[in-house]
Amino acid sequence: MITDRPVIGISLMLGFCIVAPFGDAVAKLLGASVPLAQVVLIRFAVQLIILAPLVWLSRRPLRIRGLVLWLTILRTLLHIAGIAAMFTALKYLPLADAVAIVFVMPFFMLILGKYVLSEEVGGRRLLACVAGFGGTLLIVQPSFSEVGWPAILPIFVAANFSVFILITRKIAKHTDPISLQAVSGAMAVALMIPAIWGGEKLGIVAFTMITPDTDQWFLLLAIGILGSLAHLLMTWSLRYAPAATLAPMQYLEIPIATLIGLVIFNELPDGWAMVGIGVTMTAGVYILIREGAIQRRLDAVTPQQPAE
Repeated sequence: MITDRPVIGISLMLGFCIVAPFGDAVAKLLGASVPLAQVVLIRFAVQLIILAPLVWLSRRPLRIRGLVLWLTILRTLLHIAGIAAMFTALKYLPLADAVAIVFVMPFFMLILGKYVLSEEVGGRRLLACVAGFGGTLLIVQPSFSEVGWPAILPIFVAANFSVFILITRKIAKHTDPISLQAVSGAMAVALMIPAIWGGEKLGIVAFTMITPDTDQWFLLLAIGILGSLAHLLMTWSLRYAPAATLAPMQYLEIPIATLIGLVIFNELPDGWAMVGIGVTMTAGVYILIREGAIQRRLDAVTPQQPAE
């Protein structure tokens, strides 16, 4: 059993918060020149190429069957849809806006917990949900007036990944996290190849394939490597520090994405969007801190099983 080492866990999560926005920035760079389906396909193919040898060398279990198999397929479909929606949003929105809007996800998780899992949710957390969603609308509004429907795609991404996380929690006890990502990468490639073939036959632009030039190949490989590395950093961070400690740190993605957007794309959120980002971050961190406090109280009153 691995003992908690918070400094290592926090360092790994900080690495995730830096790597993930860089992956989004690469997706934004590719969006103007490489069809969407090709970017998604190569992103998952690189994930498979990186993780499959890691699984084999570490002799991790790969077999998935029964209900867990079907849930893994559904999880993979959600992952494909979420990434495709995020990459599309990044074509039209400033990097910081797109990343910040996705952080409405804790509010969706709270709502799903209350109405799907019948979890107890107090008034203060519901009020924080309303405030956070209001902050999200402040971020969306200026972008929506400029680009229309793509501005709400990150909200779909947040809802999508909320369900994705619930499914991941459901199957987590029955799978190894690295093996799960390797299997998911293989499933995504197997699903994307016929989808691209069919989409290209139907003349759907997003499903066409091109021959990338050297720069495009570099960016395509980078997006796969960054996506895989981000997942590994998050997975490893949770091995060394509690989720309650690490979850609020993810909001560091927003200022980091703002800085990357400014340096690479010369983008900066407008005044209302900045206010919205502040409200969303504050409400989200509050919810995560409250969740942690409630979980600690529940753990304290749960009777310990006697040792056998």
